[in-house]
Amino acid sequence: MRVLVTGASGLLGGAVARAIAAAGHEVTTFQRRPSGVTGVRDALGSMTDPAAVAAAVEGQEAVVHLAAKVSLAGAPAEFEAVNVGGTRSLIAAMRASSVPRLVFVSSPSVAHAGSSIVGDDAAPASPSRARGHYARTKAAAELVALQAAGDDLRVVAVRPHLVWGPGDTQLVARIVDRARSGRLPLLGHGAALIDSIYVDNAASGIAAALERVDAVSGGAYVLTNGEPRTVADLMAGICLAAGVPAPRLRVPAGVARGAGSLVERVWAVRPGADEPPMTRFLAEQLSTAHWFDQRRTQHDLQWTPAVGVDEGLRRLAAWYAAGQPAV
Repeated sequence: MRVLVTGASGLLGGAVARAIAAAGHEVTTFQRRPSGVTGVRDALGSMTDPAAVAAAVEGQEAVVHLAAKVSLAGAPAEFEAVNVGGTRSLIAAMRASSVPRLVFVSSPSVAHAGSSIVGDDAAPASPSRARGHYARTKAAAELVALQAAGDDLRVVAVRPHLVWGPGDTQLVARIVDRARSGRLPLLGHGAALIDSIYVDNAASGIAAALERVDAVSGGAYVLTNGEPRTVADLMAGICLAAGVPAPRLRVPAGVARGAGSLVERVWAVRPGADEPPMTRFLAEQLSTAHWFDQRRTQHDLQWTPAVGVDEGLRRLAAWYAAGQPAV
């Protein structure tokens, strides 16, 4: 197929573009800067520019949509414009060009209201209950995408959970930077069980969803490694791979949530240059269990993760040992 991948300049988007191209498809990418992916054609533009979106979509046979505004803070209107408005523009362009397949890459946060998730499947996206501007707008965008599913447009939503691996500037880099400076706390005892997914597994799962979209249209699936670890174990493994000390500081979860709420209010008035050090959403993620039943995902997508958590940590350690080469 001719496949458009949006957001391919990011870690996961680039891995998805490479995986789909390796499967023999003709890949075009769409994002604001070059993807850096060998063997694909880049089309540059913003999801907030309907004309640029329409030009990128024309002539395609499928779209894998990863482009999004991802942050713990920021102006609500920016999240709305990119995540919801961009998805609406994309679907309109697909209908205008009769592109029949869409894989919408979402997040488990679209169905997370702050309480523990223990072996659940993919619950319905809920903009009213999701935490933070990112999760709320991704939830709204997922609903827009799934509601567009029909005979003329097959749509599947996939929600990779806590993607990590070499070159990750989100989870891994922030854990390592804060651990190196002694600013990485464990909330409570760090004993909450959480799922995550190694980047190569997330990419192969999304590629599998593309192959299966005709059969599973209208569905939403969480993608994880299926190997829950405690927050403390996962953080310690990442820190060991990077050669920095594991977190020793412990902060009560309730205190962290209160501090996160305060930081959010301050950031809304006087935002810092980087991500806020804590938000209520982040405190909830680090102090509550969230792991998922993967049986339906693996059965319906005909997919299983190939890289275990321990092997992923070994690959991460090798990457750091090699001086962090380009991914």
